[in-house]
Amino acid sequence: MQTTKHNRIPVQPYYTYGKSMWRSYLEGIEREWIITNGIGGYANLTVIGSNSRSFSGLLTTSFNPPTDRFTVLGNITECVYFESSDETYDVVDLSTNHLIDETVQGQKYLSHFDYDSYPSFTYQIQDCIITKKIGMAYGENATCICYTIKNGARPATFCATPQFTYKPLGNLVNPSDLQFSIAKETSRLTLIPKNSSDTTIYFDVSEGSLTSRNSYPSNTNRNKSEYQVGILYDLDIRNGLNVADSFYTPYDLLVELKPYETKSFYCICSTTGNTYNGFEVLEQMDQRKLELEKKLPYDDALLKRLSYSADAFIVHRKSTNCKTVLAGYPWFLDWGRDTMIAFTGLTLCTHRFEEAESILLSFAKYVNKGLLPNVFPDTSNDQPQYNTIDASLWYFYAVYEYLQYNNTKQAKEFITDHIYPVLEQIIEYYSKGTDFSIHVDEDHLLSGGSDLDQITWMDVRVGEWVVTPRHGKPVEINALWYNALKVMEFISPEDKKKQYRENATSVKESFIAKFWNESEDCLYDVISKNKDGIEEGDPSVRPNQLVAVSLPFTMLESEQEAKIVKKALATLYTPLGIRSLSPESSEYHSKYIGKLHDRDAAYHMGTSWGYVTGPFMTAYLKVNNYSKDAIETAKQLLLPLIDHLSDGCLGGVAEVFDGDFPCTSRGCYTQAWSVGELIRVYVEDILAHEA
Repeated sequence: MQTTKHNRIPVQPYYTYGKSMWRSYLEGIEREWIITNGIGGYANLTVIGSNSRSFSGLLTTSFNPPTDRFTVLGNITECVYFESSDETYDVVDLSTNHLIDETVQGQKYLSHFDYDSYPSFTYQIQDCIITKKIGMAYGENATCICYTIKNGARPATFCATPQFTYKPLGNLVNPSDLQFSIAKETSRLTLIPKNSSDTTIYFDVSEGSLTSRNSYPSNTNRNKSEYQVGILYDLDIRNGLNVADSFYTPYDLLVELKPYETKSFYCICSTTGNTYNGFEVLEQMDQRKLELEKKLPYDDALLKRLSYSADAFIVHRKSTNCKTVLAGYPWFLDWGRDTMIAFTGLTLCTHRFEEAESILLSFAKYVNKGLLPNVFPDTSNDQPQYNTIDASLWYFYAVYEYLQYNNTKQAKEFITDHIYPVLEQIIEYYSKGTDFSIHVDEDHLLSGGSDLDQITWMDVRVGEWVVTPRHGKPVEINALWYNALKVMEFISPEDKKKQYRENATSVKESFIAKFWNESEDCLYDVISKNKDGIEEGDPSVRPNQLVAVSLPFTMLESEQEAKIVKKALATLYTPLGIRSLSPESSEYHSKYIGKLHDRDAAYHMGTSWGYVTGPFMTAYLKVNNYSKDAIETAKQLLLPLIDHLSDGCLGGVAEVFDGDFPCTSRGCYTQAWSVGELIRVYVEDILAHEA
């Protein structure tokens, strides 16, 4: 494939940090890493090796991809026993934990941390150097922990303690919840949770001896406890939670080291029982990253980084035997709206066209009464939820973008044979009316929602409290409805084009007549009926109107579009996202932090959203005709978001940030549409126009 070389936004090829990043424990927990296995499972810790939240762990499995997720290996801690001249031992604890009664700060021995295809920790204890690398087998529930130790002058015993658990993702457990049947072979532990007899956890080692903690003499200075208790998660505490967790620690791995001896070995935790070579797993991860980079349309360092970030979200769904997109880590599964917004950046800008087709098929199989699923449930026993008006409309956008990037005969046939009938069904149901009061009104605009319904992306509801009621005709929904009709005109046979063109024209006439707010030089957010049954516009200045400027097919005059962008830049733009409500509003919330109720109250009432930077940037460049000056300005505006890739979750873009002084990531530490929209803007709006 022909590529063009660009070096427009210089970045290091991988993430690398030294001791200045963890002068203290609290500094060290501000950065996390995640690696994934392509079926919904993952491993996630901080750069100092600690568990920062209840969702952290070295092996979170997906038993029914990508659902039924359980954490089975919380962490693995290490210490080294160095022989002293008086036949005693000097003990060096490398673990990093926040416990109820103390904070264990093994990070003071951590000299370096790197993250490329996988995380790598380097510890130095005087003349002994220990390297730990963590990987996951793609497509399987298996995590490897690989060690290389270059010992110094003293004989030593290296001790690694796996911290087992068995808990649904994000739960907390007590020792009484962690009961296992356990068996030991020479190099394998086998654990079966007593509350799940059909699950088996395997822990394999390539070197050393697996030693029961019960076997240590009573006068030893080694830890004999079978449980690690009182574990606190600092980022959960930040969000109003303060409950302790526990792990099961029945065995240690002991590896003897002679003076100046070098040893390389690994541990594997899995639920498959398959045989793995840990170092080969790492090599396979390196190779996978290189293969993803080869697909890219540009030889660009930032795009290479982002393509690997994108890979984390594209996973296999067993129920459709197709690919899908996880909305965000650590807790979201696949959401229809998020998938279709992230789709272009994650799959098309990275030239992963087979996965793109598979994702479109996966969601086509779940369309019901014209609705795409809003969210798939956490377990295989539950049914998808369809409470969304816009997921189906974003589906049209995804299809159109797919054809723009993959304009081949085969791609057109794929859409005609497999997707076009689904699009027709959506148009039919939306036109005549479907669930959640979704229907086309007499003015040809799309309306939906009533009572406690929350069917747009601003969808928080707390009991009977609808935080952002947007019932009626939301601005972005009608921009998407017009776009959907134009997409149908674009892809339909000649005998059907006129029908869609005329419908789109009617939508445009009503939209322009009803949505323009002359006093604010922007669009109303929602047109809805007041208590007297008279339609009126909500003048709240929100980012939803940017969709009416940034979509492929839009309705406004260029002067109106420019005014919208000017308003958004002045009131909504922040360096790490676009505010969900103008600070000039009396209902504006400046921070997204604290207990769930407080966060829900702020979620769409001022909180900055990373993904909305995408439509903002596209709109900004569009109204400035993609001039050289506009592109340079756009790159400057994007730099804080690109810097964020090295903060929070490495390689990720968080779900949300505070509305004021946004510098700390909130919500999901990496979100599919946040990453996808950054990729899309960088490829479509910057690289493509500079090529």
